[in-house]
Amino acid sequence: MIGMLDTNIGNHPQMCQIDLDTIEVSNLNRQFLFRQSHVGQSKAKVARDAVLKFRPNININPYHANVKDSHFNVDFFKQFNVVLNGLDNLDARRHVNRLCLAADVPLVESGTTGFLGQVTVHVKGKTECYECQPKPVPKSYPVCTITNTPSKFVHCIVWAKDLLFAKLFGDKKQDNDLNVHSKDDTSSKTDVFERSVDEDLEQYTQRIYDHVFGYNIEVALDNKETWKNRRKPNPIYIRDALPEDAVQQNGRSQDHVNEEQDPSAMVSLGLRNTQEIWSLADNSRVFLEALKLFFDKREKEIGSLIFDKDDQLAVEFVTAAANIRASSFGIPLHSLFEAKGVAGNIVHAVATTNAIIAGLIVIEAIKVLKGDYQDYRMTYCLEHPARKMLLMPVEPFEPSKSCYVCSETPLVLEVNTKTTKLREVIEKVIKGKLGMNLPLIMVGATLVFEDGEDLEEDEIANYALNLEKVLAELPAPVLNGTMVTVEDLHQELKCSINIKHRDEFDEEKEPDRMVLVGWSGPVDKQTTSNGETKSVPSSSNTEDVDGTAEDISATSGMKRKLNEILETKENFDALENLSGVDSSSAQVVEDDNDDGLLMFDEDPRQSKKKRLQ
Repeated sequence: MIGMLDTNIGNHPQMCQIDLDTIEVSNLNRQFLFRQSHVGQSKAKVARDAVLKFRPNININPYHANVKDSHFNVDFFKQFNVVLNGLDNLDARRHVNRLCLAADVPLVESGTTGFLGQVTVHVKGKTECYECQPKPVPKSYPVCTITNTPSKFVHCIVWAKDLLFAKLFGDKKQDNDLNVHSKDDTSSKTDVFERSVDEDLEQYTQRIYDHVFGYNIEVALDNKETWKNRRKPNPIYIRDALPEDAVQQNGRSQDHVNEEQDPSAMVSLGLRNTQEIWSLADNSRVFLEALKLFFDKREKEIGSLIFDKDDQLAVEFVTAAANIRASSFGIPLHSLFEAKGVAGNIVHAVATTNAIIAGLIVIEAIKVLKGDYQDYRMTYCLEHPARKMLLMPVEPFEPSKSCYVCSETPLVLEVNTKTTKLREVIEKVIKGKLGMNLPLIMVGATLVFEDGEDLEEDEIANYALNLEKVLAELPAPVLNGTMVTVEDLHQELKCSINIKHRDEFDEEKEPDRMVLVGWSGPVDKQTTSNGETKSVPSSSNTEDVDGTAEDISATSGMKRKLNEILETKENFDALENLSGVDSSSAQVVEDDNDDGLLMFDEDPRQSKKKRLQ
């Protein structure tokens, strides 16, 4: 959610509120504006109506829209004195940060997760921008663990979500580590997940079940060395989980949802309690029913689906698949409620934390409007008191001279210019890492690519040809030492990339065969084979910190080591494990309904940053 405040018009404050979400039942327990009768309505519009009841003189413009829509451009942002941000994803936060920089409008960032929260202020030229500091690296697991030797429920969730769900319903062109060969046909051309035109849907769903939970486990058991010191999994076939008559009647005994409602396996099967842990039989029934419903009710979406924690049928499918796999490997089963939390990287929100952070947002916004930049504070809300304090204020840092967003420092891209196509650079680096939406790419004075809605047909065709060319064969060849300029006109962001040719890459550590130097964004979330790690949500992490942390200011002129400020191991771990993060930083974690997130982008333990003077 974004609130934008403008006090220049008349005597009454002006606000513009942008939110793409609608109100869900689970939103009701963590805020004070929405009621049961509002479920299904626009958050922005209902919030406006609620606020006007006790502050009728405020002018609020609500937008039920995506902040990344082209309408919300730099000119739109320029009308405001301050922007208040509480978005639910990193990409949108970076987008707003860049628009605020381009419009020269102060940004107050905020977020909560459970008992933790933070508010930070970003002012162009005075404080670091939102992207000055490295963003967190999610906990990673080797793919071999996910595919062959899971030992935790999160491993089963990742397998069900990022491998099985993606294989069945996602982009068929994407690499996938699931075994696609059946025991009846090991031909390299045969994909067991493909459904033949005349194949009965009941038969297909049972075949998939037997393949992934039965045959694939048998294949894994063939590797005797793997199981010398591990508990062996048990292959599960549909005949083991459900009697034949139950399979035939699956989903038919209950009334299905009407055509206007989203399909749900739980509704079809008469399962109502999301906090109940289903038996193996119930999980098997949900798996079969969800798979059938995707093909019956959502067949047009198959091939382009991406897992979404707000997609009920997707969550049902992933929960059931993860539980069946967990049962095979002797891992405790989880309820749909718990599985959704793991799959969506959810930390449930606390209303009091939200209220505290909302108050801190207002305090910092007032400072911005009064121009009191010397008094700006980044304030962290802790779970455990530190020296009898739950709120820890920290002086903002100066802009980072190495930030490619606010300081325009050139980046370096190490890449094989003779084998890498322009398409790969755009997808993996320019869009994937730098977060540009509509990039324009210049090599010297030559425009080699442009993305946008106003292009002529011949331009589109020409750029499409360039996409499939390797860098060295572009109209303006990109070779070792070439300086490439990349620009996003919507974000009004421009950066330079110095190309460094490199022949060899480590396939495990550098699977993209490209290394971007000087970039401090989040890791690319990809799954590949042969031991490469997979970025996944982590529900917990109890590792201690190595070494001592450096200065952190609690008040102006007062600097101590973080260890001394926090005093208790509980608070130190809270900072360490914020949303399940590794020891170097904190991870972006969505709450249960995209209400905001807590991001320790400014790591209080780092020592070489200059405070705002």
